[in-house]
Amino acid sequence: MAGELLRVDVGDLTFDVRADGPGDGRPVVLLHGFPETSASWAAVTPRLTEAGLRTYAVDQLGYSPGARPQEVEAYALTNLAQVTADLMTAMEVPVADVVGHDWGANAAWALAAWHPDRVRSLTAVSVPHPTAFTAAYRSDPEQKERSAYIRLFWQEGKAEEVLLADDARRLRRMFGDAVDPEAVDEYVAVLSAPGALTAALNWYRAMSSSTPVDDVTVPTTYVWSDADIAVGRIAAEGCAEYVSGDYRFVELPGVSHWIPEEAPDALAAAILDRVAST
Repeated sequence: MAGELLRVDVGDLTFDVRADGPGDGRPVVLLHGFPETSASWAAVTPRLTEAGLRTYAVDQLGYSPGARPQEVEAYALTNLAQVTADLMTAMEVPVADVVGHDWGANAAWALAAWHPDRVRSLTAVSVPHPTAFTAAYRSDPEQKERSAYIRLFWQEGKAEEVLLADDARRLRRMFGDAVDPEAVDEYVAVLSAPGALTAALNWYRAMSSSTPVDDVTVPTTYVWSDADIAVGRIAAEGCAEYVSGDYRFVELPGVSHWIPEEAPDALAAAILDRVAST
């Protein structure tokens, strides 16, 4: 059965997961970023399911209404990786090809680093290995400037107020012209629910470089676009240093940060190439 909405219990958390494709297809877990939802994969999943894959697009921790812990520590990267592994177990998916965009890429890198037995292959989109990003942030003034928005996100209360004011004008502006306005409306509706935006911002507030992420040993593709305003070339090209498994770097010219929505064909092709390699 295609196009199911699953509700999956992980302890006292309940995740919403959009499952698609043949029930016996090879599983692909799709992890979205900020400020999106599992709907961000809508143009990518048909291309994957047509190839016989079974996709699981997760509304992540803080985005699923039933999985919205209040404490910031719940959103630490170690926990995001563990929760994703536990969610896979609950869905009876012992191992999967894992794809993550933006913060979903961070969660996917961490899962591949700390739970490599659960990841058949990794396709990380937009955001490089966390250590590559940290190194660029510390050494590259341009990356520091690109990441300046994070300082606002760290400010509890103020960030929520600024992003949701005036019908969430600033939240909407983050997408530029790259994302369909109806999709943006859906993202805004989800994040306008009580506590939802705070939960999403807690991913940023729990950030820490004190827990280094191990090098990744699984077969990995990193997809980056040169018109990404958040991640510069130094961070992107530094990614290879932290992958010891088979590694491919796919650069998409002229595409913004919102790769799943703006370049679904190119992204699906990179995912399918990576899946076929293992």
